[in-house]
Amino acid sequence: MKLYKNHLSIFIICLCISSCTKPRSVPESTPNILLIVSDDHGSADMSCLGRLEDVQTPNLDALAKSGIRFTEAHASSPICSPSRMAIMTGVHNQRFGTYWYGGKGIHDQQYPTIAELLKKKEYATGYIGKVHYGSGEYDADPENRNFPLNHGFDYFFGHTSARKHYLRHSDAEEEAFTSLKEKLNRKGQTLRKQSFWRNKNKVDTLSFSTQMIGNEAKAFIENHQDTPFFLQVSFNAVHNFTHQLPETYLKERGLQGYHDWDPKTEEYYDWYQKGRFPNNPEGREQYLGQLYYLDQEIGKLMQSLEELGLRKNTLVIYIADNGGSTPIYANNTPLRGSKYVLYEGGVKVPMIFSFPGKIKSEQVMSNWVSAMDILPSICSFTGVEKPQVLDGLDLYPLVTGVDLNIGHDTLFFDTEHERAIKTADWKWHEAISNKSAIYEMVELELGAKLRNLKNDPGEKEDLSEEESEKAAALKAALENWQDRIKGEN
Repeated sequence: MKLYKNHLSIFIICLCISSCTKPRSVPESTPNILLIVSDDHGSADMSCLGRLEDVQTPNLDALAKSGIRFTEAHASSPICSPSRMAIMTGVHNQRFGTYWYGGKGIHDQQYPTIAELLKKKEYATGYIGKVHYGSGEYDADPENRNFPLNHGFDYFFGHTSARKHYLRHSDAEEEAFTSLKEKLNRKGQTLRKQSFWRNKNKVDTLSFSTQMIGNEAKAFIENHQDTPFFLQVSFNAVHNFTHQLPETYLKERGLQGYHDWDPKTEEYYDWYQKGRFPNNPEGREQYLGQLYYLDQEIGKLMQSLEELGLRKNTLVIYIADNGGSTPIYANNTPLRGSKYVLYEGGVKVPMIFSFPGKIKSEQVMSNWVSAMDILPSICSFTGVEKPQVLDGLDLYPLVTGVDLNIGHDTLFFDTEHERAIKTADWKWHEAISNKSAIYEMVELELGAKLRNLKNDPGEKEDLSEEESEKAAALKAALENWQDRIKGEN
């Protein structure tokens, strides 16, 4: 297949995408939905928070100012594939039997997706960017429900893996790299250089993925400006490997960069460790570079909505899939922990709701909310009947000012090697194994701990002995939830 050498050619192709439904006037009762999901975005890494001097996110700041920024938003999991399942279905990922990497994904059709629900109201549906619930390759199994075209989406442009090389996208390159690794008997993960999917076909390109995803998203919006649409845009930014930045950006910032893994000269894990905290002297600058491009593309999407006259009838939701990854220099200050673990830094995420005219601007809310709340909230905004089984809450009354008391009073987490429960000011957290934490270079204390998050947001003080009855009660409540989830599925 032909390699497209520049962003312009990709954008021209995107503009040629045909509409998935017949164009018609869009009434206010069927608003457009734009769901933007980022990857591993640190909860402190937005300049509007005023916590960090090195962060500049003017477009995310503007989006937050135009609506509601939640300070207590939670992912369902500290890693991407389970948490994205919860976003898409509004239920705990454990209902699918998925606790960590390697699950079957959203295989159970009793839990419909956002796209499947909106199709009932004749929405055009598009998915652009990263898809990662489980194995989802169309060529391996054309009926695989994890592939976007098999769970409600009319159009798909993206990839179906945990990570993606930011700059190189060619199956031939990926196959050559894999063959070299096997020939040299090097053990280690792939760099994911494979092609992008465009529906059921593969596309080879040398473009920068963040910009390419943004261009595809703008093209979809332009092609569906006369029909209600649901568009999910899932950037792989700011996921590892953040050193894969455009050469022009590195030169402008005076950065030396970091090289991709070369199986001919080094072991994978040696290379992996050198690129992560605290070993990469440019690690923070590389992370901020990926955040810069993410913010730029979000700004361009908002500008496109404005120019097409769609902004006033579009609900925009922004969320990160899990907590910031501190090994790649994300910052979760003042929280303890990182992606991969169930400290607050692993599960608290940035989340924004914006809808001019429907949601009052310049609001900051501290209600406990969850990624699982996105699906039921979208149902209320669009008038679509909610599924019978939901673990998320409908935030429509909250964000429209009807009921400001809505929020979760208890949150549950289970990765099988960690589990936790939060209620009121208290959190009971048990770490059974730290094998993954050691590999990913994040800190995790083994054992069961009870902490008062109001007095100890950094999760340093264990009160399990002083408050033994509280610890026992929370443990029992968590185990009851675990038994209930397993019993219902």
